[in-house]
Amino acid sequence: MKENTKFKENIDSQQLSDALSERYLSYAVSTIVSRALPDVRDGLKPVHRRILYSMLRQKLSPAAAFRKCATVVGDVLGHYHPHGDSSVYDAMVRLAQDFSVRYPLIDGQGNFGNIDGDPQAAYRYTESKMTDAAMLIMEGIDEDSVDMMPNFDGTTLEPTVMPGAFPNLLANGGMGIAVGMATNIPTHNVAEVCDALNLVIDRPDATTQQIMKKLVGPDFPTGGVLIDSFDTIVKNYDTGRGAFRVRARWEIEKLDRGAEQVVITEIPYGIIKSKLVEQIGGLIDAKKLPLVEDIADESTTDVRIVITPKNRNIPIDKMMAHLFAMTDLESRFNMNFNVIDSNGAPRVMPIGDVLREFIAHQKNVLLRRTNWRLANIARRLEILGGLLVVYLNLDRVIEIIRTEDDAKSVLMAEFQLTEIQVEAILNTRLRSLRKLEEMEIRREDENLRKEQAELQTLLASSDMQNNQLKAWFSDIKKQYDKKTALGRRRTTWAEQTVDVVVDTDEFIEKEPITIILSKMGWIRAAKTHLDLTNLDVKFKEGDEILTAFHAITTDKINLFTAGGKMFTLAANMLPSARGFGESVRMMADVAADEEIVRAFVLDINKKYLLVGRHGTGFIVSGENCLAQTKNGKQVMNVDAKNPAIMCVDVTGDTVAISGSNDKLLIFATSEIPEMTRGKGVILQKYNAERTYVLDVMFFNMADGFGWTTGRGTTKLDDIAPWNAKRASQGRTVPVGFPRSGKFGK
Repeated sequence: MKENTKFKENIDSQQLSDALSERYLSYAVSTIVSRALPDVRDGLKPVHRRILYSMLRQKLSPAAAFRKCATVVGDVLGHYHPHGDSSVYDAMVRLAQDFSVRYPLIDGQGNFGNIDGDPQAAYRYTESKMTDAAMLIMEGIDEDSVDMMPNFDGTTLEPTVMPGAFPNLLANGGMGIAVGMATNIPTHNVAEVCDALNLVIDRPDATTQQIMKKLVGPDFPTGGVLIDSFDTIVKNYDTGRGAFRVRARWEIEKLDRGAEQVVITEIPYGIIKSKLVEQIGGLIDAKKLPLVEDIADESTTDVRIVITPKNRNIPIDKMMAHLFAMTDLESRFNMNFNVIDSNGAPRVMPIGDVLREFIAHQKNVLLRRTNWRLANIARRLEILGGLLVVYLNLDRVIEIIRTEDDAKSVLMAEFQLTEIQVEAILNTRLRSLRKLEEMEIRREDENLRKEQAELQTLLASSDMQNNQLKAWFSDIKKQYDKKTALGRRRTTWAEQTVDVVVDTDEFIEKEPITIILSKMGWIRAAKTHLDLTNLDVKFKEGDEILTAFHAITTDKINLFTAGGKMFTLAANMLPSARGFGESVRMMADVAADEEIVRAFVLDINKKYLLVGRHGTGFIVSGENCLAQTKNGKQVMNVDAKNPAIMCVDVTGDTVAISGSNDKLLIFATSEIPEMTRGKGVILQKYNAERTYVLDVMFFNMADGFGWTTGRGTTKLDDIAPWNAKRASQGRTVPVGFPRSGKFGK
């Protein structure tokens, strides 16, 4: 068989890494420019721009009847946006949701989702048309105000950008995730944006601080309270990046007999109401909101979430402060002004650049619309000149048209007319001849020439152009005045001065409990202080007690593990002792194979000695043992050969330590360093790797040293032989010392 060499000539040899880089870069650029980031000039992504343009071509104006969303989606897919139908419909839905965008661009009829996170109905069930804001965005699009480009298959044209003076980028914000970058722009009040635009027109070099005195800050569709300082707001807008703290709006309702309840009327932007209620309810069930008794969602078309305090003595401000700290009633909006600039490049822009780019775009639109109108005026003046000839020479014109074979050429030659003028004359209906009065023609001609002169003056004057832009923005501000229902500011600004410090322990009822921990890590809390020497509790099969001790419901319970970590649990959150309890590994991130060395009531004023298996250790303060998260706090550095095995309360000026080498060492507590974290120092020296610590005990030298067994306490008259420096081996244990090496209780 002959080898086919025809196709070998077309093989292009290329490094795989180069090919991948080139293709991934093309994909990344396409994602950034054509999908994820809005344009600074109209605030729209391509899919939004195509949806609005399609609806304009279908004449779905605010005055038109609603039309099925399926029709719009189909037209957008067929003519402009060759992607999935869900991407188009999801974008349509967002533009219609008054809780997602500040000024909806689509007027939706049917189920378009809600603030509870319920999904929208399928596009075959919903209907839509455009709003006034959408019409403003596209105002002048048929006046050659922007460039048009071929659609994906070259059968029609679509706009590269929208021309309207409505400041959509700031008004409705936007969010998106691209390759290696993202955008998250808050919504703003249009009336304030227009004031800021007029300021920048008059003062192009206006500072961010001057601009923000007009713009104030975000105005979210769901309202809420912005609690950042003005300096923080200015800093965020000056860099184009930053975060805002937004809290829910709430009020107190008085009930019978002096009781009160809190009603949430507005929630932070982007928070799903049903999940917020579920979150708070879960924290109440988990006893992590001790000041709250109950929560109920009584919302209809407006948000109404009712929160009931535990009792009438609970300070409402402290309860709300705790809720703000623990739940999404306070949320952070991370602003990122990453947009496509007028040159088509993505970049993070400060607010001043955003406004200046928008003004430059509007000035360009103004010039293009003016030139378009001037061209139309010139054509109309030319036609009027021809019609005037008809009026003055009506009989001769009719005679030429009736008798001449080539009336067009004869008219052009006899009256010095242009082809456009002759075409207008020949297309004039007979019934219109009675209207062709000289006075009317001359009046229209005069008016057009006056308008022509004004437009030419506008093109030559930068000040007149600025005044025209300011007039546009003022008209938009008047349409969306703050006194109107849609234009009123929803997010108010209340600078947070001092955060309310909430100590929830003061609201926990102090009750005695007994903590019981099993070897398999199951923990429970029994009411009252039980007799620890005669505990009548049951365990799971194969499990048994590890430790039991008394505590109070306001205590913090610490677990010290062989991995050197401290975990802190709230005593009032521990499960009841009616069952087997709950695994501590569900409450804290204790590894399944990690042994719990000790469980105890944490006293932040105490000090504790942490001991490793091979005689190393150090003293740590109780305050440093408090873990703030479920992940715990790494206090002692350990390894597989030298795990942590003890956590002993420091209760004396002297420490005794016994090892498996049958030796006892006594030295001063002051020789042990206090550390916040580390491996520690050598407490007792061992020559063999298999030798390890058996027990450690603190005592006061003045009280003497001894040990306790079942027969009682034995005192050692002379401890001098065993008293040495830290890190010594010690001496063989005294006669009568327990074989277990334990000092007893």
